[in-house]
Amino acid sequence: MRSIGEMAGDSGLSVSALRFYDRAGVLVPAWVDPVSGYRWYAPEQCEEARLLARLRRAGMPLADIRLVLAGWSGTDTGLVRGLLRAHLRRLEQGMSDARGEFSTLEALLDHRENPMTSLRAAAVRLSVSAPELTAALDAVRYAASTDPELPMLGGVLFDVEGETLHVVATDRYRLAVAQAGTDGYDGPRAQVVVPLPLADAMRALLTGEETARLTVDGDRVTLEAGHRQAAGQCLDHGFPDYRRLVDLPAGRRALVDTAAFRKTLESGPVRASEAREQDGVPYDLSVLTVSDDGTVALREDGDDERDATAFNREFLLHALTAGARDELLLEFGGDPTAPLAIRRPDDEHTFSLLMPVCLEN
Repeated sequence: MRSIGEMAGDSGLSVSALRFYDRAGVLVPAWVDPVSGYRWYAPEQCEEARLLARLRRAGMPLADIRLVLAGWSGTDTGLVRGLLRAHLRRLEQGMSDARGEFSTLEALLDHRENPMTSLRAAAVRLSVSAPELTAALDAVRYAASTDPELPMLGGVLFDVEGETLHVVATDRYRLAVAQAGTDGYDGPRAQVVVPLPLADAMRALLTGEETARLTVDGDRVTLEAGHRQAAGQCLDHGFPDYRRLVDLPAGRRALVDTAAFRKTLESGPVRASEAREQDGVPYDLSVLTVSDDGTVALREDGDDERDATAFNREFLLHALTAGARDELLLEFGGDPTAPLAIRRPDDEHTFSLLMPVCLEN
């Protein structure tokens, strides 16, 4: 018999994935200790687990995987071959459709006179409060992408409009927005994307109460604080139009004690996200519900999932830290696919959005 840890090492499936597939009835352990609940697998189940890992990497739906595993050891392999070929045809058709759509999008982009959000001015010079810029960078830095396949998200957007500097970061799964007041610039709206290493260097300069000076000249951005400065090139990429992403449907709101809610998340129930990964990193889900009186609760595994919404637990914890308040306001969208907004009760301009994770198989 193999322990669940040994089975994970032999099969390439994570421990959390094996637990999920047990609950889903796809790969049930040969024996479960009635006292400890520990799972044990028969040696012959290792082949099934490796097959399951391959099918999931190929993107086969769970319902089809059940049938493939059921027919794998039989003498009549026609059903299995048929399922594999049908899934391959779906993948090929999906790729063909995607190529067609992307070709159309490329053509549309070629005909646009300006990049999607390229509003860079010839020169921008302004003053900004060092404490306000510090707070803004701290509020959004956690949401910036580190995915090398998405270099346009590997920075922090500085969006200057009027007397306000909006600071924005996103990695597709979460988006954070904050702002700081400025002085000395009355030109048109201007945007630059500051690469993460430079944004971190700027943050390191901001240690006092002084006024900092921000300069954008062509593709170069400079921040001066006292006698020190951090300077470098902006990212030569457009940034998503974040203003289109923050208009959320009305839903339920809940005011939470940040420390207590964090403790609940850290010690409360989680469930594996169907053995999926985000940017190559496995993650657990916290499944939340909010009642009519504004009480937020975590759902146990196996509970009724109606009116429940799941989120990456680590991302949720990061957003609570970035909120930097003793109390935070959670806004649940009216639709289960709507993002969760995490806001400061005393600052409507600083907030985070977290995308939910589908609970369906």
